[in-house]
Amino acid sequence: MAQRKPRRLELEALLEYALRALGGRAHSISELREKLRRRAEREDDVGEVLSRLKQRGYLDDRRFAQSYASWRLEREGFGRSRVLRELRQKRVAPAVADEVVNTVYSGADEVVLIEAFLERKYRKTPLNAYLADPRHLASAYRKLRLAGFSSGNAIRVLKRYADEAESLESLETEERGT
Repeated sequence: MAQRKPRRLELEALLEYALRALGGRAHSISELREKLRRRAEREDDVGEVLSRLKQRGYLDDRRFAQSYASWRLEREGFGRSRVLRELRQKRVAPAVADEVVNTVYSGADEVVLIEAFLERKYRKTPLNAYLADPRHLASAYRKLRLAGFSSGNAIRVLKRYADEAESLESLETEERGT
């Protein structure tokens, strides 16, 4: 089935479209620019709409990154590298993303975050027995790494639950080598 082309929008309609998009969820400037480019009648209108939104205070990458990183830390308990990766995927400038993530995570203890993450993911499972199986231990380690936690702290916490966690150190050295 052929996909229909979206209707091209003039300046004022494009501004309304941008406001509706921002009403749905926050966007970085780059994300919104790309969205508007696909719908704009003229390329110059995109810059005009973005500048109007910035003047009115609706667009600010630093504020966007701050609220996004805070949400991911406080509500979802993800690690620093995951939040940094996601902000870069949302096209926030790397320098801004680094600065904001460092600020947000400055008071966070990664070991405590890892323990809370394991508690949440395996809430009805006795971890000592479950992580005794090397496959489950490796799976938990991968989940922690995917959630953005450093390998050193992930292994340190997993050692509390399983003696075999020392075998994960070989994975850590492989990660550093590649």
